[in-house]
Amino acid sequence: MAPPADLRDWIALLEREGELVRVQKEVDPYLEVTEIVDRTVRSGGPALLFENPKGSSHSLLVNQFGTERRMCLALGVERLDDAGAKLGSVLEMQPPEGLVDKVRGLKKLKSIADSRPKTVRTAAHHDVVLTGDDVNLDLLPIQHCWPGDPAPFITLPAVITHDPKIGTRNVGMYRMQKLDSRSTAMHWQLHKDGRMDYLATDGRLEVAVALGLDPVSAYSASAPLPKHIDEFMLAGFLKGEPVELVPGKTIGIEVPANAEIVLEGYVEQGDLTLEGPFGDHTGYYSAAEPFPVFHVTAMTMRSDAIYPSIVVGKPPAEDAWLGKATERIFLPAIRMSVPEIVDYDLPVAGAFHNCVIVSIRKSFPGQPQKVMHAIWGLGLLSLTKSVVVVDEHVDVHDYEEVFFRVTANVDPKRDVLLTEGPLDHLDHAPTRQFYGGKMGIDATHKGPDEGTREWPEEIVMSDEISALVDRRWAEYGIGSEPGTTNGADRRSLRLIRRSRKSESREAARTDGESA
Repeated sequence: MAPPADLRDWIALLEREGELVRVQKEVDPYLEVTEIVDRTVRSGGPALLFENPKGSSHSLLVNQFGTERRMCLALGVERLDDAGAKLGSVLEMQPPEGLVDKVRGLKKLKSIADSRPKTVRTAAHHDVVLTGDDVNLDLLPIQHCWPGDPAPFITLPAVITHDPKIGTRNVGMYRMQKLDSRSTAMHWQLHKDGRMDYLATDGRLEVAVALGLDPVSAYSASAPLPKHIDEFMLAGFLKGEPVELVPGKTIGIEVPANAEIVLEGYVEQGDLTLEGPFGDHTGYYSAAEPFPVFHVTAMTMRSDAIYPSIVVGKPPAEDAWLGKATERIFLPAIRMSVPEIVDYDLPVAGAFHNCVIVSIRKSFPGQPQKVMHAIWGLGLLSLTKSVVVVDEHVDVHDYEEVFFRVTANVDPKRDVLLTEGPLDHLDHAPTRQFYGGKMGIDATHKGPDEGTREWPEEIVMSDEISALVDRRWAEYGIGSEPGTTNGADRRSLRLIRRSRKSESREAARTDGESA
């Protein structure tokens, strides 16, 4: 299934699949929408299209990414790992040896070339063009999400800037606090590329904000890409067709032609405002801090534009599945840097940057510690606060199993590594902002070459008896096999669990042989 072409196409797909509910009653974007969405997300409920938000004539779409199934529908895949495999096939390209390999290589190269954004002349969001004093953010049903927030926040934007020195485009997802009808704050955190573009300018930096994109382009704005890689090119690669862009009306930045709403404007060095506090994905309010003011010079939109939003807060929230998509899509890239890695998991409850669980093919003493340090040197994973390393046969997505390994295999004196380094901008725990302690836990089996006593054999039933009981289970008259009915209820967000561990082990064995 091809990914949706735009937001309208996406909404139609969700509706056909029974994944969307239209809410026709008037609902207030001030807190009421958040409470509805929070309950819906936690129950695994549908995307919500509020058709009559109080104070606005524009519909409000929330929870479009709120389940694994919807995230897969957005990317046009059966499993999130399929999107990762597509990216991995390009990363693993080797010099072709024969004609068939050459043809395959050419097809992959063509798919990369076809992923580059292309410029078009027209856009649906040019139906309404407001400039200067006519710009009016009050027209939009911008959510005031939590009681401690000082104002409404735009929470699902694709913010587009260009590096002032080398011209490369960056697309990021940064919250924007509404200040008045023609300006917002721009929450460019310390480690984000948008902030780097802002700091690189000597004066004014042009900025465009696209709202209401097709789901792949919207996702790409949240992807942690290296600064030199265009997020819209990633979107084109995942979609199988280029993102179409049109020139801005008042600025020299191209914007997605399929957007529902586009804000054009600028920020200036030294023009700061107090932004926040904000009820964040950490589950706490992030503190108020000075951030740049975004001045809107033009507002273009469809006449019946649909405004998209996302609610973050105590996990799990809708952003869980944006994060899980990133986890799966970027696994091949992480394996390229750290080849002994079999799989990894970023627990939603850990707000993604607080913990990484990683399984490895262990072949020498100190390898878990080597992997910990490698993770602390990889892009935004460098902000990870704790790393748990387990053996290759352990399912990193089964948190009960991981916890069992941590409690069974760890001698705290020997297997816990304490160090320090950079931490996420939003982490409120360290005494010093942006910097603090890190912990690595080696929960792998230990061998004699690591100075341990003889390691005991793990209890595992024989394959023969397991198969026998599988065949005869219905004969016993016990009922449904344990673990086949209410697993999702027992563990509300046990994410991306492999259906059979044997598949995971076989993949690890195959990868090990190929490496």
